[in-house]
Amino acid sequence: MPVFLVSTMLASFSTILGCFIGNADFWGYYPASVWSRFVCRLALLGIKTTGHDNLNKNESYVFVANHQGAFDIFLIYGYLGHNFRWLMKKSLRKLPMVGKACEVAGHVYVDRSSKSGILQTIEEAKDKLQHGVSTVVFPEGSRTSDGKMQAFKKGAFQLALDLHLPIVPLRIDGSFKVLKKDSLLLSPEKMTLTIHKPIYTDDLNAEDMSKLMDEVWHIIANSSIENDV
Repeated sequence: MPVFLVSTMLASFSTILGCFIGNADFWGYYPASVWSRFVCRLALLGIKTTGHDNLNKNESYVFVANHQGAFDIFLIYGYLGHNFRWLMKKSLRKLPMVGKACEVAGHVYVDRSSKSGILQTIEEAKDKLQHGVSTVVFPEGSRTSDGKMQAFKKGAFQLALDLHLPIVPLRIDGSFKVLKKDSLLLSPEKMTLTIHKPIYTDDLNAEDMSKLMDEVWHIIANSSIENDV
């Protein structure tokens, strides 16, 4: 825990300083990516990934992932291999130093308290999700308590339709066993990340929302790791 806390502060400080003096697209992503890989090694986790060839580094996406546990964040940050910004709960801005680092890095804080707040979130995302910078959303809204996928909320899909961005389903396996919700017992298990092919939304509209959500849910629910990288 002390090593984790120190590494977290160093990554946050590097992000804040780097974004202040340099390229925010670089410093807003890579310090956290290196930190996440370090945390996975610190926890003695095995990591397997597949599907990186489905992505174009110059294209922006809305990544949609199942939410198994706290280590989903480290798995995606460290091993997705694509520059992105989180859509984050507004309350996370209050986290000491980490909240500030996320702010300067360009992560989007979601204000769900009003319709105007949601519209502002979409406008802010529109400015940032360009030139290969993407976003990652957990559409279940919270971590699973029993290892099973929950129903999806429509926010990520609405964003993809509004901005005409392709959706990329991500499947996470193993994170639930590493650290279960409401538990402090860490288990050195293997985590896997499966990156599926993009689903393009250019020709879709609000009437296609339900079908799109069902399609992505079933892709994630019925897939598993295929190859080692």
